[in-house]
Amino acid sequence: MPIYHKLGKFPQKRHVVFQQENGRHYYEQLFGTEGFSGMSSLLYHVARPTQVKEIVRSYSVAPEIAIDKNIKALLLKGFQVPTTDDFLESRKTLLVNSDCAIGLAAPKKSLTSYFYKNADADEMLFVHKGSGVLRTFMGNIPFEYGDYLIIPRGMIWQITFNTEDNRLLFCESTTPYYTPLRYKNSQGQLLEHSPFCERDYKLPETLETHDQKGEFLIKIKKEGMMHEIVFATHPFDVVGWDGYNYPWGFSIHNFEPITGRVHQPPPVHQTFETAGFVVCSFCPRLYDYHPQAVPAPYNHSNIDSDEVLYYVDGDFMSRNNIEQGHITLHPKGIPHGPAPGAMERSIGQKETAELAVMIDTFKPLKVTKEAMAIDDGKYYKSWVE
Repeated sequence: MPIYHKLGKFPQKRHVVFQQENGRHYYEQLFGTEGFSGMSSLLYHVARPTQVKEIVRSYSVAPEIAIDKNIKALLLKGFQVPTTDDFLESRKTLLVNSDCAIGLAAPKKSLTSYFYKNADADEMLFVHKGSGVLRTFMGNIPFEYGDYLIIPRGMIWQITFNTEDNRLLFCESTTPYYTPLRYKNSQGQLLEHSPFCERDYKLPETLETHDQKGEFLIKIKKEGMMHEIVFATHPFDVVGWDGYNYPWGFSIHNFEPITGRVHQPPPVHQTFETAGFVVCSFCPRLYDYHPQAVPAPYNHSNIDSDEVLYYVDGDFMSRNNIEQGHITLHPKGIPHGPAPGAMERSIGQKETAELAVMIDTFKPLKVTKEAMAIDDGKYYKSWVE
């Protein structure tokens, strides 16, 4: 995150004595990235955050790969992912490489009976259906339809939903999520040409502080394994913190599209970047205003990346027979573009109401068995006239 934020109470100086009114000490924790050189925050706990009572069990959650080296364009019918009560069990990983894991979830129940931590990856959740509160040991963030939630690795969190009809896109990244460098000045402030600004961020609020001893189950994901660990104190015992490393949110509805006289390339839709992929937001916008402009995207070669599109809402002008919740994968090696007839239909159109999330990865994606279970089986032939 490029901006400083703080919640609760903490001493004026770092690494000094900080005592409670009863004389007990608060315990400082550096929550940092890239050793001691990346984004970090300093947290202050009621109890030592290190008190492991028991490691209950460990088991594999690594996705099963169906296609290791893929060149086939796929259409995955995302709303066919079944609803599941348990939050973690609802998550179905569909596409993976060494940089990321992309999947869908349809949880019916809130995650409240245990806590969760991803020790390997920063997580991006995109809320397609549902609303609620992301609860973390650094504060809570209310969310609703269209919100991106960025959860740094090592964050302990839970999530509560207001209904049982919830649909999420998730992307786990082995490197941090940042706002694109070209949108920022040398000090990290978003510039005037950026399609969003710091006012649009949803920052943590309502810091929960629990001074409780007992047995608290945290499920920790690490190296394709889930470890169930019991801690002796409540994970949400932070009384205050400050810094740059924390969970945050951003609504896709606050992304202001960049348009031009002729069709603009996908980078103008970029919302986040990592070392291994970028995330773009396709939002309602006016079409190009050159008198002979072709609004549909031109055919392009996927030479350097695999392209994943998650369709959220509106009119998906460049495709045929696309519905909400569909995912298309256009792998590197084969050019792709508008479906037959889409380019012609677009000519003369003035605007689009489409809403979609695109993830372009720099390494090829492997296809899991969960993905093949919802593949339509024929999308790769859809460009044949």
